[in-house]
Amino acid sequence: MRPLILISNDDGLEYPGIQTLIDIAKPLGDVVVVSPLRHQSGMSNAITIVTPLRAYKSIDEEGYTVWQVDGTPTDCMKLALDQLLGGRRPDLVLSGINHGYNAGVSTIYSGTIGVILEAVARHIPAIAFSSGSIERDIDFTPCLSIIDGIIRNALSNLEALRDVCLNVNMPAGIAHFEGVKLTTTAIGHWEKEYDHRVDPHGGDYYWLQGSYVSDDPEDDKNDLYWLKRGWVSVTPLHVDQTAFEAFSAMSSLLKI
Repeated sequence: MRPLILISNDDGLEYPGIQTLIDIAKPLGDVVVVSPLRHQSGMSNAITIVTPLRAYKSIDEEGYTVWQVDGTPTDCMKLALDQLLGGRRPDLVLSGINHGYNAGVSTIYSGTIGVILEAVARHIPAIAFSSGSIERDIDFTPCLSIIDGIIRNALSNLEALRDVCLNVNMPAGIAHFEGVKLTTTAIGHWEKEYDHRVDPHGGDYYWLQGSYVSDDPEDDKNDLYWLKRGWVSVTPLHVDQTAFEAFSAMSSLLKI
């Protein structure tokens, strides 16, 4: 039986990133796409609670099915696994290709990453792909061989991804990558995050903007360091956020 590959994103089905990922995945297995009906960037792991979800099937072919859900990326994953796959468990979950990096601490806001964290929470291997370009008409040609190779390697070694997911970021604007680096997540913060503006009626409003500042820009282990130098970064992530290294200090603090 061909492997089942479940694909989602946070940009929506109309973006070329997810269409490129679908084209790469279809020769490798049966593909089910469950994508948000509307753009859902920045939704992280948010789920819809106060309104019902609706799912719309637009393609139903042998080995290829497409759904759109009027919810968040995590809604798409949860609904797919509980209802839309008919009880079949995916062998691999793919998310993206996102238009824009999901690197550094931006990963905690990302709906693209929310997809793969939901998968790995259920012990399903998962990989997210993101490009540094936010352009709608980005040419993904330089990324194709990297993405294809990572997916093929994952399908050949699914057990290695049982409790971790991969966050893959690819530099934009270059024809050839320097290579692939296994990286950590760059720790930093955003500065001047909002622009204060005034509408025609005199009302204040705030527009998200800002620039990311790394706490240690010379740390040669993290994703942003290597992305700036033309390398593809691959960062393993997991759901358990427990700070095990803090147990000793916390035990003393709490007198346990």
